[in-house]
Amino acid sequence: MDTYSTLFLSLLLFSLLTLFPGEVMGAKMLFLNKCNFPVWPGVQPSAGQPVLARGGFELLPNKGYSLDLPDRWSGRVWGRHGCLFDAAGRGHCATGDCGGTLYCAGAGGAPPATLAEITLGQEQDFYDVSLVDGYNLAISIIPYKAASGTCAPAGCISDLNTMCPSGLQVRGPRGNVLACKSACSAFNSPKYCCTGDFGTPQTCKPTVYSKIFKAACPRAYSYAYDDPTSIVTCTRGNYLVTFCPRHHH
Repeated sequence: MDTYSTLFLSLLLFSLLTLFPGEVMGAKMLFLNKCNFPVWPGVQPSAGQPVLARGGFELLPNKGYSLDLPDRWSGRVWGRHGCLFDAAGRGHCATGDCGGTLYCAGAGGAPPATLAEITLGQEQDFYDVSLVDGYNLAISIIPYKAASGTCAPAGCISDLNTMCPSGLQVRGPRGNVLACKSACSAFNSPKYCCTGDFGTPQTCKPTVYSKIFKAACPRAYSYAYDDPTSIVTCTRGNYLVTFCPRHHH
């Protein structure tokens, strides 16, 4: 990370911690929208875990949102964009839609969507950013105030839509690329989905498509049996999830 980014991150964390004071047992997840358009984060718990923040909310550009994570919580978050909701919270998102509602209430996002996944453990937290369900928005997840661990940043900070192969592109009404499908969802073949004869790490190898994802986003999972180093560990950290982390006004 260059000096500018490090300085920016420290100032940002200082301002976020000032905005969201108070020590709470369990971890905090701070969301920051650096995109120049609104993002509607979705939050889906793993089975048996509580739904947080009703499962979804709106985050305007340059705004932050603080979420307290219960002890041992596990789940995934993603960004939706191009959303229109009525006063009752019914509507639709161009990408990452969770059933036509502002509050996903535990439902997942429709692929393609970039996922940030986290599991809080007693000894170690595990987190990663995954392109297994495709890509819609750049996301990074950075731990701070952690007790120990490698605590490296994870994420896909490149705009994969600009380099998405034509067979994977999801286009909007104006012909612009809104999202990039995974090869599995585009072609539904065992070779790309790591199913059937390709159901093990030994038989399911990187493909021309997953290699494009990996080259653009080396700190993200590019397919189901990607390099295990795509998962990062940290001990009792708090986590900053940023949408469009590279975007500067």
